[in-house]
Amino acid sequence: MKSVKVSELKAKLSGYLSDVRRGETITVCDRRTPIALLVPLDGQADGLDVREPGESAALPTGLPIRLRKRIDVLALLREERDQR
Repeated sequence: MKSVKVSELKAKLSGYLSDVRRGETITVCDRRTPIALLVPLDGQADGLDVREPGESAALPTGLPIRLRKRIDVLALLREERDQR
């Protein structure tokens, strides 16, 4: 069983959730005090339908988005800096 601090869990949540999906149990600690347990769900829990992740859908390809008018980013940046 792994143990993780809240700050590390927040920073690397996806990785820890992948570990839980593979069957690991993770104890969440706040300043060395255990406060929560992340455990994998087994089948249907509380009316939730647990599904295995499928392949992610590919993003549609097409024409690039065109802006309605041209924007001079450097001019905007200089103007903002001059106002300081």
